[in-house]
Amino acid sequence: MKSQFHPARVVALVFLVTVLVGTALLMLPISRTEGVGAPWVTALFTAVSAVCVTGLVVVDTGTYWSTFGQSLILLLFQLGGFGMMTIATLLGLMVNHSFRLRTKMAAQVESRSLGMGDIASVAKLVLVVTFGLELIITVMLTLRLHLSYGLSWTEAAWSGLFHAVSAFNNAGFSIHSDSLMRYATDALILLPVMMAIVIGGIGFPVLHDMRSKFKDSRHWSLHTKLTVVGTLILLLVGFFTLLVFEWSNSATLKPMPVADKILSAAFASVSARTAGFNSIDIGALTQESWALHYFLMFIGGGSAGTAGGVKVGTVAILALMVIAEIRGRNDSQAFGRRVGTSAQRQAITILVLSSTMVVLGTLVILRDTGLPIGQVIFEVISAFGTVGLSTGITADLPESSQLMLTLLMYVGRVGTITFAASLALGEHRMPYRYPEEHPIVG
Repeated sequence: MKSQFHPARVVALVFLVTVLVGTALLMLPISRTEGVGAPWVTALFTAVSAVCVTGLVVVDTGTYWSTFGQSLILLLFQLGGFGMMTIATLLGLMVNHSFRLRTKMAAQVESRSLGMGDIASVAKLVLVVTFGLELIITVMLTLRLHLSYGLSWTEAAWSGLFHAVSAFNNAGFSIHSDSLMRYATDALILLPVMMAIVIGGIGFPVLHDMRSKFKDSRHWSLHTKLTVVGTLILLLVGFFTLLVFEWSNSATLKPMPVADKILSAAFASVSARTAGFNSIDIGALTQESWALHYFLMFIGGGSAGTAGGVKVGTVAILALMVIAEIRGRNDSQAFGRRVGTSAQRQAITILVLSSTMVVLGTLVILRDTGLPIGQVIFEVISAFGTVGLSTGITADLPESSQLMLTLLMYVGRVGTITFAASLALGEHRMPYRYPEEHPIVG
């Protein structure tokens, strides 16, 4: 009986129930502008995309769904983002607690991880940061939309609230058919959205660590250091690479002034890591930029945050393992700390499982559609990484392919996190070890 209530299974079940309830409500006539119920595939796809904070859509959110439907979608991605952050963070605390029960003072000093005594503090931080930042961004966007774009206070407030909540939860939903392309040159719109995306996606264990040790970064946990450094590297690499690849592309950055090129490249780099908004036409990007997006979308953001992907920490651990192997070292290490063997195994497992899901999804959709492989790979990684960016083919896919994307969104959002948690929570020592051999590698 105990295994049936494993925390990882509870997370998956809660998200599944939320998706089903959301699907049923979106199928009601009141949810559509036309006053008739939405087809079940459309409702299911939208509900999964919202709960899994992805942002892929098969219909235009602003025109297909009524105010009630849009409000329901907002509620779903707020629950999906806020709920997943809270659950994932508390699962992390449970994992650390279980480890500490088996360790002594030396391990406590080395890990410097969150403890069960921090649960109240973390829960309060999640609550304050989520609603506090969403309120601030909402006010900023509302004022800008009203004063500079002539929207009424009601329209500006609704648009500001919807996009602020969507940005913080890395959901990527927009009530505009062109996402944020109409604001491509407006820094006072894009910069607040970028701030919400980064803070929401970096992960609450990192925010908790940075808050409690703000003036003493040397004592941040290894997880925090790897996430912060990895995030900065990915943002800079994405920014400069996109700037180079799109600088002369007449369909994206070429017509823009230099300042606007820089703004759009920066926004694209931030959004590619699971946010899903776009201020330039994704379908018009160069093949090189698409390939860069594969990389950024697959990695995603920080653990126990609103972002998806395999996570920055996972990739950082894998990179440290490669560096250690190249240098002939037995241990993977960084910032004066050694990466635990269990964390290395979990990182490899998540990478292999995630890559397998992407390959399977690509094969299924290629067989269904015969579309160019570049577009299909982009769509599959976007779905699995819960990004929401699209080259424009989502709505035209057959229902079987849309259902495949639905599965990828659910597994990408819930599967890898809960699987990692189940690995850690279910860790146990074997009473014996088999003789060691060294199979040939490479």
